[in-house]
Amino acid sequence: MNVLVTGSAGHLGEGLVRHLDQIGLNPVGVDIKRSDFTRHAGSITDPEFVNQCMQGIDVVIHAATLHKPHVATHSRQAFVDTNISGTLTLLEAAVQHKTRSFIYTSTTSTFGDALRPAKGEPAVWVTEAMPPQPKNIYGATKLAAENLCRLFSRNMALPCVVLRTSRFFPEDDDNRYKREAFDDDNLKLNELLFRRADLHDMVTAHVCAMEKAPELGFGKFIISATSPFRCEDAAALANDTPSVVARYVPGYEKVYEDRGWSMFTSIGRIYDNRLARNTLGWSPEFSFERAISDLLEGRDYRSKLAVQVGKKGYHDRFFEDGPFPVEETPEIEPGHDR
Repeated sequence: MNVLVTGSAGHLGEGLVRHLDQIGLNPVGVDIKRSDFTRHAGSITDPEFVNQCMQGIDVVIHAATLHKPHVATHSRQAFVDTNISGTLTLLEAAVQHKTRSFIYTSTTSTFGDALRPAKGEPAVWVTEAMPPQPKNIYGATKLAAENLCRLFSRNMALPCVVLRTSRFFPEDDDNRYKREAFDDDNLKLNELLFRRADLHDMVTAHVCAMEKAPELGFGKFIISATSPFRCEDAAALANDTPSVVARYVPGYEKVYEDRGWSMFTSIGRIYDNRLARNTLGWSPEFSFERAISDLLEGRDYRSKLAVQVGKKGYHDRFFEDGPFPVEETPEIEPGHDR
């Protein structure tokens, strides 16, 4: 099976190309940047280039995007061109070439302002039923592209699955206050509880979606590590996260104490991945509980794939004040994730 992978020079794209090749499929990497995992270098906004790339393709996995780190460095028009027009170009070519399915990598950022509860309110339990409220051009254009996928599924009978992915990049956190207050691994383990996933699990979710798309016709799923929490924990998580974590994962306290780490005092949202697990047959392997177990046994908590792909950065230049320029949000205290 020939699988077109857009964004093949990026974190997810490289991970997909590596994994698809390993399981015996033929990944065809496409990116505007050349890389060892890019077979065709060019822009997805160019119909002629896209049609050339689509020859003999059975499935499209569209992971190429301008994303949050580019909001302060790229124009809004660039986001429209890449995230909306580029997706439209790919969808039209997929129909023309009669591909079996189209998998679109979206983001939980489409939920935007809906993810932040008011002060004193319980943490938000996030499911696919939550209405999106994009707060920047990134979220707005990703949501528009999701709707294009729905339209092509409905009107062109192109099986499309949208995956709203949580954090999985290994780069430093974009919040300066958190970078100063927490060790980087400490932050990432904390986030595995509610808003992060390992690259390996992101990749396998796309493979599951690829297999299920013809049967589903259309579907939209949250892709994040499986949280140990339950919906009824929302109020307690907003006020005393460490005690809730200790109840579910008692071994975490020793790991954190030995490393001088700390848990967030409060959490503002929890991504629920049950629909993806139940509908797509996706079985994510990397969770907070597994990470704690791995660290207790002296193992790396990351997957081999995440280590192989490593850090790539978001831009071709260096920024002194963080991994990328971002508007500071001083109202978010270092020990909180709200």
